[in-house]
Amino acid sequence: MPAEDPINMGNNEEEKCKDKAQDDTVIEEKKEREKQKAVGVIQIFRFADKLDIFLMVIGLIGAAGNGLCLPMLNLVYGQVTDSILCFNSSIQNSSECNKFKPLGEQMTIFALYYVAIGAAVIVSGYAQVSFWVLAAARQTRKMRQAFFRSVLSQEMSWFDINKSGEINTRLNEDITKINDGIGDKIGHLFQNVSTFIAGIIVALATGWELALVYIAASPLIALSAAFCSKMLVSLTSKELSAYAAAGAVAEEVLSSIRTVVAFGGQEREIKRYTNNLEEAKKIGIKRAIVSQLALGLVFLFIYCSYGLGFWYGTIVILQNKGYTIGDALVIFFSVANSSFCIGQASSHFEAFSIARGAAYKIFNVMDQTATIDNYMTEGHRPENMKGNVEFKNVSFSYPSRPNVQVTVDGHDIRSLNVGHYREFIGVVSQEPVLFGTTIKNNIKYGRENVTDLEIEKAVKEANAYDFIMALPDKYDTLVGERGAQLSGGQKQRIAIARALVRNPKILLLDEATSALDTESESVVQDALEKASAGRTTIVIAHRLSTVWTADVIVVIENGAVAEQGTHKELMEKKGIYHSLVTAQSIDAAETDKQTETAQEMNRKPSLVKRLSSKISTRSEHLEEEEEKEDVKEESLPKVSFFKILNLNKSEWPYILIGTLAAIINGGAHPAFCIFFAKVSAVFSTNDPERIQREANLYSIIFAVIGVISFLTYFLQGFMFGRSGEVLTMRVRQMAFKAMLRQEMSWFDDKKNSTGALTTRLATDASQIQMATGSRLGLIAENVACMGLSVIIAFVYGWELTLLILAMTPFIIVTGLLETSALTGFANRDKKELQVAGKIAAETVDNIRTVISLTRERAFEEMYAESLQKPYRNSQKRAQVYGICFALSQSFIYFSYAATFRFGGLMLELGRTNSEELILVFAIVTYGAMSVGQSLSFAPDYSKAKSAASHLFALFEREPAIDSYCQQGQKPETFQGSVELRKVSFNYPSRPDVPVLQGLSIKIQSGQTVAFVGSSGCGKSTSVQLLQRFYDPYQGDVLFDNLDAKCLNIQWLRSQIAIVSQEPVLFDCSIAENIAYGDNSRAVPMEEIQRAAKAANIHSFIEGLPEKYNTKVGGKGTQLSGGQKQRIAIARALVRKPKLLLLDEATSALDNESEKIVQQALDQARQGRTCILIAHRLSTVQNADVIVVMKNGRIIELGNHQQLLAKRGTYFDLVNAQTIT
Repeated sequence: MPAEDPINMGNNEEEKCKDKAQDDTVIEEKKEREKQKAVGVIQIFRFADKLDIFLMVIGLIGAAGNGLCLPMLNLVYGQVTDSILCFNSSIQNSSECNKFKPLGEQMTIFALYYVAIGAAVIVSGYAQVSFWVLAAARQTRKMRQAFFRSVLSQEMSWFDINKSGEINTRLNEDITKINDGIGDKIGHLFQNVSTFIAGIIVALATGWELALVYIAASPLIALSAAFCSKMLVSLTSKELSAYAAAGAVAEEVLSSIRTVVAFGGQEREIKRYTNNLEEAKKIGIKRAIVSQLALGLVFLFIYCSYGLGFWYGTIVILQNKGYTIGDALVIFFSVANSSFCIGQASSHFEAFSIARGAAYKIFNVMDQTATIDNYMTEGHRPENMKGNVEFKNVSFSYPSRPNVQVTVDGHDIRSLNVGHYREFIGVVSQEPVLFGTTIKNNIKYGRENVTDLEIEKAVKEANAYDFIMALPDKYDTLVGERGAQLSGGQKQRIAIARALVRNPKILLLDEATSALDTESESVVQDALEKASAGRTTIVIAHRLSTVWTADVIVVIENGAVAEQGTHKELMEKKGIYHSLVTAQSIDAAETDKQTETAQEMNRKPSLVKRLSSKISTRSEHLEEEEEKEDVKEESLPKVSFFKILNLNKSEWPYILIGTLAAIINGGAHPAFCIFFAKVSAVFSTNDPERIQREANLYSIIFAVIGVISFLTYFLQGFMFGRSGEVLTMRVRQMAFKAMLRQEMSWFDDKKNSTGALTTRLATDASQIQMATGSRLGLIAENVACMGLSVIIAFVYGWELTLLILAMTPFIIVTGLLETSALTGFANRDKKELQVAGKIAAETVDNIRTVISLTRERAFEEMYAESLQKPYRNSQKRAQVYGICFALSQSFIYFSYAATFRFGGLMLELGRTNSEELILVFAIVTYGAMSVGQSLSFAPDYSKAKSAASHLFALFEREPAIDSYCQQGQKPETFQGSVELRKVSFNYPSRPDVPVLQGLSIKIQSGQTVAFVGSSGCGKSTSVQLLQRFYDPYQGDVLFDNLDAKCLNIQWLRSQIAIVSQEPVLFDCSIAENIAYGDNSRAVPMEEIQRAAKAANIHSFIEGLPEKYNTKVGGKGTQLSGGQKQRIAIARALVRKPKLLLLDEATSALDNESEKIVQQALDQARQGRTCILIAHRLSTVQNADVIVVMKNGRIIELGNHQQLLAKRGTYFDLVNAQTIT
């Protein structure tokens, strides 16, 4: 790989970015072609095995059986009506009436029929819901595992294009939508389809001529449903893409929270997140309108067909064509219920359409074939590998892969089995990547079946044993989110131990000791040299003290070998290498020359050390230990549905109009029942002209109801769609903003890892959306229907209505039990899926480390194990949901039985008439169907309530250090003096481990103060206290003699700029990343370029095809470590800070670049206070004050010459870095 900066920046980097730009264009074109697609109806069940198919078949049979019950009810109802009208002396002759048994006896028989139907509903309803929920849980579990496995099998270039946050969104939100679409919603859909088909069959069998008139609108209904489905699939695909983009932004920001807060970028990131949400909102509104508009068309056609049917039905009855009023009502109710079921099915069909759209991109990833498949079984597997590596005429550019040859032991690397080959390689990267588990588990990832004795040996060789044993939990210590509980040096030593325990034939060290202090570096370097015995070791290094003993040192310039030889040979040439060594020399002229030299080491075969830098990988550290320990449940506020709606109060005009439209829609069914009862009752007269006249009138009224329904459904869809999407967007935005408001210790908590937070953002808002918006419109419609039904029923027959209402508590109790149980399951699911989300996010974000360790299967198994608890919850939920649903549905039929038996008695006693009885029954029928639909929303409401509890807990949390706080002093001027006065500190997540112990130091304005010392001594912690990421538990941090707690936190941070050891860039252009240094204004391009020149990055940028508009990729993956760090330096310079914090600011630079950038930093610190943290002592010798720390205390203080003269700890550190 090319070395850096004036020597090494050049054609290869330009080609790399050109290829990246071309590849991005291809990808964008591919994404454009993939828009608006969905998987096939059968294909979505591709993960169904034999047991799943069995469950679905039984579920279908149950749904079909449940759907048949309503048409059976209509058949009985037709006979009931004929009996009632005959009893009231209908137009039929007395001989016809005499065919009937006494009314009371008939009603008893009919009541028993209803009881039998209700019993059938218990069995079929349970099978319908329980089996489909279970089948969906089984399939989505396999789907998550398969998707995760397919992601792990992809080559690295795939991850350059697909952001880890977007992948996590697919795993959570998209598969959740699939689960929602292929679970109980399928059962409900088939129940409604079964009712529709059976109803049509019953109608045709009873009287085909009249039935055809009623179903004349069916083709139009089918066309509108097909159009709606196509539009929904298209819009859903776009909406999910927008949410995935928003999820990627959230993941990037939350994983880089310290950089965001340090540069005051919260508002900017909220705006960036909101922009993606805005796009999703617009699409969601369109989707709601399309859905409700199609439903409005359906009801327009239905009511018009009712009007036509009644008009024609009157004619055929009056003409004595063999139809009774009972037959006409059977036909009408069969077609009416069938039509109503189409409306009922629309929401379930929409969920299925959404699932198909979500599945498309999930399956598309699964079906991709990787060029380098990490799971491949083919390829040569040498039993022994010597480690001879040869590059033959290699040319390379990202992300394309030209025809090159790299051989290992004479084998073309492409002919080897990739997994087997990687088993022989150990890697320690420039930026150490640890996983969110214990120290022991991190080391065990190096090799399967490693023993505790081997772990201890590797830890001692990596010089990590002492600090590990000093920890309270020793090897079982959790390393924390993003490694927050360990210093950079400690992380790197654990990474080295992980590589050593692997016992590799080829050891790759990419700046393996760059984060170590001088003392540790010396010991670890000795350990690495010993570990290199018998294996090939390839080292990438900028610190030349680590390479001078190498067998061969290769200097690369512009992608080609410029010099090659031993240290002595290259120094004698006085070429590039000689100039690099000279630039790294430490001035010790005033001291006695150190006579001790590093011990000579045995030469190792093929020990090659290169001078370069590597594309860095950003790590995200998540916790997996929740299942291993009992974590006290956080207290969640009780959230009512109205509290959720209160967030929607600014949209009250939309909700008001939508509610009015929903009430009209809900009232259409009771109004229809009134006219229907009057039409039915008119047949009890013997006046054909009156019958025809009133039938004509009511037929026109039915058509008018249809037109009104079309208009009101459109209004309902638009108003609730808009208010619902605005609420969803607001909830996501509020949650994201609340997260960015929290203090750093909140992010250190393992429950608040990046993966958990992005999972919460994706799922909680999505679950609230399922119970608001358009769904809220349906609930309002059903409530209106039920309310008006009860009122009208009371008016027409209060005694009968009271009997019906007496059955209501049973339905309500089962509904409440169902809701309560499902809420509990939803809470557990949420917590446990967050654990799975953390594992997935951690794995994908650290994919290079996972693959280099060949631990894909280990993480795959870990992820699969994390899905076990949610699956077991699903099994229990399926049973509870199935039983409650079956009981609530059966009670409706039992109420029918009671209604007609009691109604018959009332009719016999003369307490009611046929019109009132028919009306009350019709009202009960539609009211019961509304209850049924409302109860079907119970799972969604339960999930929404659970999600709202977690979100409101976040909204209402008051952070210990509020980043948005407007209080505090804002001095007009800030001189830059800093004082740490008797500061003691430990991280809140590890209260038993002291980090700073009574630290006191006063830094004058304009001074440059360097902190040096061994890893973990508290240097970086001091910097974080100055940024007020944390507050000390004892002592004070003062700025210009003012307590930091009394200063406005935003003002304070605006005076400070930092360049961190591991630079964090964002997925935007180079110019935008540099301008990020000052988010309070629009930074002009001239100023951006000046900062870039000062950081020695301008020439490289200008050599790129898109110059400052070049995208750096997710976490800066398209740039090398040194390039990223120089952009980070430019970003800090743009801020024009009074206090400049440099935490290993030049650690990733090669020597020539370091010298130039150091000069730039020397100029930049003029007129401002600078605090420098460094292990490379050549960067601190010009500091005004050098502070040597150990165990959180200051042990030496003075300038370079003073400390050398003391011949103490600092003197020893300098001599350890001297190159001979």
